[in-house]
Amino acid sequence: GIIGAGWKAEKAAITLNGLQECEAYAIASRSLEKAEAFARQWNIKKAYGSYSELIADADVDLVYVATPHSHHFDVTKQALSANKPCLVEKAFMANHRQAAEIVRLAHERHVFLAEAIWTRYQPVVNIVRDLISSGRIGTPRLVTATLGYSMGDKPRIMRPDLCGGALLDLGVYALNFVRMFFPSDIINIESLCVKSQTGMDLTNAISLILENGVLCNLQSSAACVGDNIGVIAGTEGNLIIDNINNPQKITVNGPDRTYVETINVPQQITGYEYQFLACRQALAEALLEPREMPHEETLYIMQLMDDLR
Repeated sequence: GIIGAGWKAEKAAITLNGLQECEAYAIASRSLEKAEAFARQWNIKKAYGSYSELIADADVDLVYVATPHSHHFDVTKQALSANKPCLVEKAFMANHRQAAEIVRLAHERHVFLAEAIWTRYQPVVNIVRDLISSGRIGTPRLVTATLGYSMGDKPRIMRPDLCGGALLDLGVYALNFVRMFFPSDIINIESLCVKSQTGMDLTNAISLILENGVLCNLQSSAACVGDNIGVIAGTEGNLIIDNINNPQKITVNGPDRTYVETINVPQQITGYEYQFLACRQALAEALLEPREMPHEETLYIMQLMDDLR
């Protein structure tokens, strides 16, 4: 069951329509008319004009929360209280306090809960981890990652009441890019940002020093077209990931930046399929969290973003 009928919900519906193992069964919007139109467009059986109706549907196995992150807390709390497993879009919640309460509720009720940070579930994660652990680039020393989109005056970026800003919407990917491959403790952190007239961070730069000696320089912006590239540089070469938001290829370079090879990721439907399949597998195994994105890691990222803000 999909809650929210925006563009993320559309991407989810496209993905689920392309999968054999999962089905887009129900859609809920605060407008029944909008839900019915969405259901017709994407061949979904049930349309609801309230979130509570979808949550009450006994045939919904997993609730995908695709509302703005400012609204994640209430609907996720309602779903978990009804013992409905949840996959919640990033940013997981508005802040760490909300995230901790939701994770605690899921644990108390023994209900599955996952964050839909889609890059965490993709095959490219293990490909890059294997390249690093096998010594292909020597000892990693520097990580750089940028994610930028020229988003104009979109309300979800500009409005404080919608938890706006580039960090929660885009910077979360850069932080996860580091944590996916280098989960070492952060021993030093510095950050700068340029704010909008509404007080939201439009462009930010974050520098991290990790306990393992890796330095990370991260940028995210809702005000410009970024290259969106991630680079992991080591003593013997580097890995260039073409798009940290949805990697399609990895370029491996050796000493003196000599080209070695290009590794393409498996063909996708949209890239969302891996998080849905991971949730399906976790539910089949009666897990309370996905292996790819444990609750502890979700909470760590939320606290980190609170500290940065």
